[in-house]
Amino acid sequence: MKTKLTFLLAAGLLLGAVTTQAQGRYGNDRDVRHDRMDMRHDRRDIRYDRRDIRYDRRDINRDRMDGNYGALRNDRRDMYHDRRDLRYDRRDLNRDRCY
Repeated sequence: MKTKLTFLLAAGLLLGAVTTQAQGRYGNDRDVRHDRMDMRHDRRDIRYDRRDIRYDRRDINRDRMDGNYGALRNDRRDMYHDRRDLRYDRRDLNRDRCY
């Protein structure tokens, strides 16, 4: 009786290990198409942020020449936000590449 119980317990453990291994193999597949699309969107966001920073630099120089310090302060704040967005988009793109 003990040998039958031991045999059934060993078979159950073996079957459980095989089942979890199969789930691990097929359950962790990633959606590659979604990942590529996400990376493409990150690259697009980086391009747009760089363009916005260029425009902000132009506006800052124009405001400095005109002596419009209120607009200069707003453009600097906007450029700070664009730089922060650029940093986050770069970080997101690098993390997407790692996985």
